Amino acid sequence: MSNRPRIVIVSATSAIAEHCARHWVGEGPVDLVLVGRDAARVERVAADLRVRGPGTTVEVIASDFLDPAKIRATVDHIAGKPIDTVLIAQGSLPDQTTCQNDLQLCRDTLAINGLSPVLFAEAFAGHMEKANRGTLAIIGSVAGDRGRKSNYVYGSAKGMVERYAQGLQHRLASTPVKVVLIKPGPTDTPMTAGMKAQGLKVAPVEQVADQVRQAVRRGAAIAYAPGKWRITMRVIQHLPAIIFNKLNI
Repeated sequence: MSNRPRIVIVSATSAIAEHCARHWVGEGPVDLVLVGRDAARVERVAADLRVRGPGTTVEVIASDFLDPAKIRATVDHIAGKPIDTVLIAQGSLPDQTTCQNDLQLCRDTLAINGLSPVLFAEAFAGHMEKANRGTLAIIGSVAGDRGRKSNYVYGSAKGMVERYAQGLQHRLASTPVKVVLIKPGPTDTPMTAGMKAQGLKVAPVEQVADQVRQAVRRGAAIAYAPGKWRITMRVIQHLPAIIFNKLNI
């Protein structure tokens, strides 16, 4: 059996997840399991990582991201070998106004940003609890800290992820299993291309990925990336409604 860390990344084609993987393979040989909906896209990420990390093994698994039975089967297969770290990273950021007018898009946004991460996390948590080891990290968002008119469909899904992570942390508090919730602010990825085009400032994805990796290493309960968002969102959370409702955010 390999003594190398075994790391599972769900939604391995997401920009933050891909850069996290690059950090991990840069630290030394690891055993990676990359999960995605499109096997061909995931394989391209895997090929790049094999070049970057000589000695690293990379397994590619295609899975449905919403069907509970298929998620269970995928996770059960992966958990046949010991797991050190799981990073759950799926997300989609559609236009808020479009979500308001297209209920199918609204439903899909809630599902991929909220329901899917929770289903994967719940499936992995059971195995990690039985094994009495590992770190389960979920990427949420600062958007989940308070509902705002600019992105409240997306934000409500991420708020669900936060409440779920809090409950899972409570459940596993007496075990060695760590549950980490990472809340990035706007990050320079394809998902935020529209925001960047409007001139809004976004953090470099390499910086955010490095902070995700550090949070996983520490086993932090909650980590903002970049860290400045902790203060920013604390202020937004505590603004009285009479002031908050006048803001165009």
